[in-house]
Amino acid sequence: MSVVAVDGPSGSGKSTLAGRLAGSLDCPIVHMDDLYPGWDGLADAVPRLLEWVLEPLAAGRYPRYRRYDWTAGEYAEWHEVDVAAEDGAAFLVLEGVGCGARAGAGHVSTLIWVEAARDERFRRGILRDGEAYLPHWQRWANQEERHFATEGTRRRADVVLDGEVDADRHAGGLLAVERWPEAAPPSSGREAQSSRVP
Repeated sequence: MSVVAVDGPSGSGKSTLAGRLAGSLDCPIVHMDDLYPGWDGLADAVPRLLEWVLEPLAAGRYPRYRRYDWTAGEYAEWHEVDVAAEDGAAFLVLEGVGCGARAGAGHVSTLIWVEAARDERFRRGILRDGEAYLPHWQRWANQEERHFATEGTRRRADVVLDGEVDADRHAGGLLAVERWPEAAPPSSGREAQSSRVP
C-alpha cells in the first residue's frame, strides 16, 4: 500500500488538497486533527500515528485510531481505517501537521508539503474558527515552528506545493503523474519542487 502524507503548516490548504486526492483515488484518509490530544498535543500525536495506523498497516493488520474529542478534552471512540480495496487500489492519505515526521518516514511512499504565507494561513484559520481561537492558533504555530525546524519536513518532501493555488489544480496535476515522486505535477499552478531545492 502506498501512503501519501500531506504535511505543512496550519491553514496552508492541506485538508482541501488531501480531500481531493482521497476522493479521486477512492481511498481512506486519516486526519491528524483526530489524533492530537488538544492544542498542546502535536508531539504526542506522532507516536499515536505510528502505533495506531502506520505500524499495523506495515504488519498487514487493519489500522484504527481513537478520535480525540476536542470538546470533552479526551479520547473517544475507535475508528477503523478501511484499507481494503476490491480492485487492489493501494492508497492511504494522511493529512495534518506531523504526518510527515521522520519517525514514520519508512512507512510513507510520498511526502507532500503544502505552504502558504503566514498572514494568509492565519486569515483562513480565524475565518474558520473565529477570533476567540487566535490565542490557540498562536500556541499551535509555536509548536509547528519547533516541530518543522527539528524534523526538516519541507526539505525531505518529495513535492512542495503553493497552498494559495486552487487545490483542484494541484490534485489534478498530482494525479496526472504516472509515478510519485519521480516526476513533478505538471499543472500545480507553479512548478512543484524537489525538497532538495532551496
